[in-house]
Amino acid sequence: MATPWPLEDLWLALSPMCPGLSLEWLPSIDSTNTELMRRARQGQIDPVMLIAETQTAGRGRLGRNWTSRAQDSLTFSLGLMLNPPDWSGLSLAVGVALAESLTQLLHAQPPHVAHPDPDRVVLGLKWPNDLWCDPGNGPHKLGGILIETATLPDPGAALPGRYAVIGVGLNLRTPEGVDSSIPPLGLQDLATGLQAPHLLRELLPGLMRVVLDFNQQGFAPLLPRFARRDWLRDQAIRLSDGREGWARGVDAQGQLLVDTDTGRALIHSNEISIRPRR
Repeated sequence: MATPWPLEDLWLALSPMCPGLSLEWLPSIDSTNTELMRRARQGQIDPVMLIAETQTAGRGRLGRNWTSRAQDSLTFSLGLMLNPPDWSGLSLAVGVALAESLTQLLHAQPPHVAHPDPDRVVLGLKWPNDLWCDPGNGPHKLGGILIETATLPDPGAALPGRYAVIGVGLNLRTPEGVDSSIPPLGLQDLATGLQAPHLLRELLPGLMRVVLDFNQQGFAPLLPRFARRDWLRDQAIRLSDGREGWARGVDAQGQLLVDTDTGRALIHSNEISIRPRR
């Protein structure tokens, strides 16, 4: 029997933090991010969490495809008005929330469910928007984050901030046939039998708290928490424009610090893609 989606319980937990929030579940859609962007452009800017059992045309960063079949992954998008002091670092803040909640979830599993030993699993963030895990045999990708902001239909409306759509996709089962330098991994390889509804229940409260904190204070207060999970720090890397150097963490705005032959560079999340240099 399929595990029921805990929408009512989650609404009771989340609505005090985010008044007016609605939660929706759809069996199939092209993309949860695309749908919330469509709605926002039509003037629908109330806070909403949209969860999809399957996505037929999901999108990752730089236009990469992210499709999902039923029970293979957890895909959802959070849409809400935000007006942070600085937008930089939002994807890192979301990644921190997901990584911390997933770590707690793995450590809470009974010994016969958690595999491998959760104390030996390294779960971290690959700047700017990927969730990585090392179960003991090297880095694997668990999922990713896609942040978009919508242009509202009435530019003259006196609305503070912008409507942000925060999309999350996490592997439950390990995808097959993925052409990537970093192999994917499913969370069910770390916690046997983990289902999307239970995962959603564990992730959303922490995610909402971090997003609302970011809206008040920006990324800077989260910098130490990100640094503890920064996969690239002190790694030799290559930028997509051909430059090479050493990653030295991020600054208070979430920009990647890279020491190159010509000095230190500040890299914005929308400029490049990065892979560890082999």
